[in-house]
Amino acid sequence: MPREIITLACTECGDRNYTGTRNKKLETERREVKKYCPRLKKHTLHRETK
Repeated sequence: MPREIITLACTECGDRNYTGTRNKKLETERREVKKYCPRLKKHTLHRETK
């Protein structure tokens, strides 16, 4: 199965707010996306965690 489930965690508060999937073979580095953090009530950088 080439796709794996990933979790995106906020870099400022550490909450794991979002999940998604990625293709392991095509995307080798960790994903970083600006998303909304409900705890901080603003958009922050979210990084992929295991």
